[in-house]
Amino acid sequence: MLGTFAPTDDLAIGVLADAAAGDVAALEWIVGRHHAHMARVCVVICGGDEDLAEDAVQAAWPIALRKLGTIRDPARLRPWLIAIAVNEARQVIRRDRRRRVLEIGMAPIGSGTDPANTVGGIDLGLALRRLTADERALLALRYVAGFDSVEIGRTLGLSPSGVRSRLERLIDRLRKELGDE
Repeated sequence: MLGTFAPTDDLAIGVLADAAAGDVAALEWIVGRHHAHMARVCVVICGGDEDLAEDAVQAAWPIALRKLGTIRDPARLRPWLIAIAVNEARQVIRRDRRRRVLEIGMAPIGSGTDPANTVGGIDLGLALRRLTADERALLALRYVAGFDSVEIGRTLGLSPSGVRSRLERLIDRLRKELGDE
């Protein structure tokens, strides 16, 4: 049933139904198509910690597979899977309150450091790690997953206008912190 072609609505509905019924090929197709998207969003939420992000995605799959039969619209599958992964990433962060020591290498004085990861001399990754998991989730859903304010609102339980205002305040705060006003 699953070829190398893009699924039509009927095929996508069939894949969902087959996967919900336990068809291994259909499940593999869904996981193969969506796992990387889920992982990218989780990496941002987990502050760049790929191991925690992978833990979150792995925790999301059993939940998603158990509830797969509830999805009726194949177009909602990707946002639904990412929402589950976002929730699991937030849970992983809550459970994993441990702080890791971050070794910061010092560049010799006068050496040209790579400005690719800095804005105004401040590390963008460090600024993102200072955010809460919920703030990183908001940024990840918008800029990594490409969700609009309605989809983000559904995922996080916020109104679309609430999403837009939180994003605006968050971006303003990051700009000030990074000296990019």
